Amino acid sequence: MEERRQRSYSVHREILDEASVDQLAEKCDTRTSLSEKLKNLKTCSGPRLKRCILNTVPVLSWLPHYSIRENALGDLISGLSVGVMHLPQGMAYAMLASVPSVFGLYSSFYPVLIYFIFGTSKHISIGTSAVLAAMIGGVVERLTPESNFIIWDNMTNSSRVDTISRDTERVQVAATVTVLAGLFQILLGLVQFGFVVTYLSEPLVRGYTIASAINVIVSQLKYTFGISTQRHNGPLSLIYTVMDLCSLLPKTNIGTLVVSIVSITGLILVKELNGYLGKKLPVPIPVELLGIIIATVVSWQSNLQKKYGVEVVGVIPSGLQPPVFPASSLFGMVIGDAFAIAVVGYGISISLGRIFALKYGYKVDSNQELMALGLSNALGGLFQCFAISCSMSRSTVQENTGGKTQVAWVISALVILVIVLWIGALFEDLPKAMLAAIIYVNLQGIMKLFMDVPALWRSNKVDMLIWVGTFILTLLLNPDLGLVASIAFSMLTVIFRTQLPTYSLLGQVPGTELYRPLQDYNQVRQVPGILIFRSSATLYFANAEMYQNALREKSGIDITKILSAKKKLEAKIKWQESKEAKKAKKSAEDTMSPVEPNRVEQNGISFIEMDPDPNHLLPRAIILDLSTVNFLDTVGVKALQNIRKDYGEIGIDVVLACCQTGVVENLQNEGFFNGKVSKPCLFCTVHDAVLHCQSDPADDKVTHRAHSETLQETHL
Repeated sequence: MEERRQRSYSVHREILDEASVDQLAEKCDTRTSLSEKLKNLKTCSGPRLKRCILNTVPVLSWLPHYSIRENALGDLISGLSVGVMHLPQGMAYAMLASVPSVFGLYSSFYPVLIYFIFGTSKHISIGTSAVLAAMIGGVVERLTPESNFIIWDNMTNSSRVDTISRDTERVQVAATVTVLAGLFQILLGLVQFGFVVTYLSEPLVRGYTIASAINVIVSQLKYTFGISTQRHNGPLSLIYTVMDLCSLLPKTNIGTLVVSIVSITGLILVKELNGYLGKKLPVPIPVELLGIIIATVVSWQSNLQKKYGVEVVGVIPSGLQPPVFPASSLFGMVIGDAFAIAVVGYGISISLGRIFALKYGYKVDSNQELMALGLSNALGGLFQCFAISCSMSRSTVQENTGGKTQVAWVISALVILVIVLWIGALFEDLPKAMLAAIIYVNLQGIMKLFMDVPALWRSNKVDMLIWVGTFILTLLLNPDLGLVASIAFSMLTVIFRTQLPTYSLLGQVPGTELYRPLQDYNQVRQVPGILIFRSSATLYFANAEMYQNALREKSGIDITKILSAKKKLEAKIKWQESKEAKKAKKSAEDTMSPVEPNRVEQNGISFIEMDPDPNHLLPRAIILDLSTVNFLDTVGVKALQNIRKDYGEIGIDVVLACCQTGVVENLQNEGFFNGKVSKPCLFCTVHDAVLHCQSDPADDKVTHRAHSETLQETHL
């Protein structure tokens, strides 16, 4: 192995503090006043207007330059493939949302066209999403339980559920939640709140996704076993649902269970075949479409509903629905759910969109994505769609089949339009157990996220804690409350880490200008007479007191004890002087000093007996390395002021090093610099601060030499 090439360097410059750097670099004021900002907002030029329109409606910027030769074939094949997938997934996820299956097809049509106009991602497949559909279903069944629609049937002398009224009310609730979620997304986009996704860390999103997937699976088990259970909402709803399912297992419909087993087995086998022949097949086998076609034909020919009691999809109306304004009276009851759906939908979409953007080298605008999703949901809700986001499985198919631009979305929407207008009614005999099987198989890949736990355990235990905490909270609570609790838990881990930082005393690496923790390196040596203190966390109100306590503990300097000893010594000297003055008045000899019990004579010179100087072992200076501090609040600035004041009273100079520009501004705004404290107590590097503390105060400037030999001669 080739040895690492050794290089040396030498820097000759004066010691630089912040004031010197400001003067040398000619610091300028880059802040823009409020009046100038308002003036800029009012200014409207032609190029600025054009740029604003193109940013708001991105389709206008790329569609005129669309290359038919390069992209048309791939987009056509991709659009057809994804459109075929929209059919079974739309119907299955509509069942998750507790609305008739045809509304899943509407949700795969209108929002896709709207996102085509306003979206910035080229590869994600917008449409129905299992997680959002489950969240919508929870709201729908909470506000419109079946018990509200039980009527008496005079023909059979028994009670039954009025499914027409129930479905009408449920569609209205789902559309209302969707419109409100879209309005939230638009509002967040207008105020440039796209950064909200940064609070959804990857471990949180992945833990939330798999917990939501388990909620989805549990909610579909009733269709697998052919039993009727009440859907629970609120905390511990998952546990209650599982308990109900277990109690009703003896009532399992055997015909439905057989359909479920056969469907799941067939879907998994063909999925595995797709994976095995992935490179040999130009287009993946449309396993879900084949599955619903075969299941529908078998159900129709065998009359599964009447002979074996297998529940089927039922009537699927043809044609599109006219727009309907949502019920504003429901806004107050669903506002929390709508906000959670807005954040989750955006988080899923932007996360996947950034993955593809990074892979193919283009940019996804986070705020424009919020606007695009918001408009898709708000306008789609008017056409009785439920909330949409992107799907990993459809996005992967769109990428693998050659999709390169958003034109593929239009083609997939046209496929859905053809199905809604002419073909949808053919699937009325499709067993719901088949749709549940499609959901299970599509969530199969998400179950692999359990492998995150051992990987995070090895790499970052705090991230593993966030993953596990999010998973447990989302399972115990419903998805919307689980999301809020998970974000709060994630924030607590950040606060917890700032409350338990690592405090270190730094020493110099021999022959260099580098400083490292003394406890971590064997060859690092403390600079004589100087303490260099560093915290691994920023300094603010939550840990300011801990910072001061850690400095006192690491330095071993008890300021209170030293000041007490100093005051006692001063009082004793004052008492001695007072006693001498009194005796001087009574003394007859003017040229001789009075002799007291506390004086001793040595060689004709008298001395006052005093306690040893308590400061003889103290360092001459303390350097606070603020390289890890990225902001300071009022409490943090006061903590630094107190440190300088307290240690200054016992004769120790305290200087600051490695202050970032924002930290210097915080210090200046909070009044840290006054008549006694000025910018020369701030240094650009720890080494500048060390050289300053070692230099003679009478010297104005000392040359900084970073060459190893010079350092050894000067400081070691």
